[in-house]
Amino acid sequence: MSAVSVLCLSGRIDSTSTNFASASDLASALRRAEAAHGQHEKRTGQRDANWPDWYAEYMAAEQSGKELPQ
Repeated sequence: MSAVSVLCLSGRIDSTSTNFASASDLASALRRAEAAHGQHEKRTGQRDANWPDWYAEYMAAEQSGKELPQ
């Protein structure tokens, strides 16, 4: 699996994009997001049907050094 990037209209790579160097790196990020999401669901006391968006937000924030979603 190659790195995933968001391209700007000018054709340059967006510096705020989320990239993974390998499938292994992506899988590790997904596992961390899964563990954090489990804690999120425990705190809220309900299943989160919007989990794909939560995972994406978590993974992007983790990679960029921004505050992680709770």
